[in-house]
Amino acid sequence: QVQLVESGGGLAQAGGSLRLSCGASGLTFSNYVMGWFRQAPGRERAFVATISWGGGTTYYSNAVKGRFTISRDNSKNTVYLQMNSLKPEDTAVYYCAAGLQGPSVGQNDYRYWGQGTQVTVSS
Repeated sequence: QVQLVESGGGLAQAGGSLRLSCGASGLTFSNYVMGWFRQAPGRERAFVATISWGGGTTYYSNAVKGRFTISRDNSKNTVYLQMNSLKPEDTAVYYCAAGLQGPSVGQNDYRYWGQGTQVTVSS
């Protein structure tokens, strides 16, 4: 049974930082591309970042490029999202996802999803 469990969300002030983690079990982690998506209140879930199997290739949405960094540790079956210079518009539920295609910005290319972790940024 595949499980993706996000952690590290919470409340931050604008300009601050948070680090999200997503631990995976039940799959061969290094075989999967990992992605982060987010869903803000009243909006559809949107792509944030993705990282290739070995970590050598990453892509970011324009909204977070230069502020967020995705990384992974295959020895720990964990993917991270370091979020710096946070803005109120970064407030959302953040989801990690695992897929075999990619790296991809498309949600349909990801097979497994976590439950999400709330990030709230106050101004």
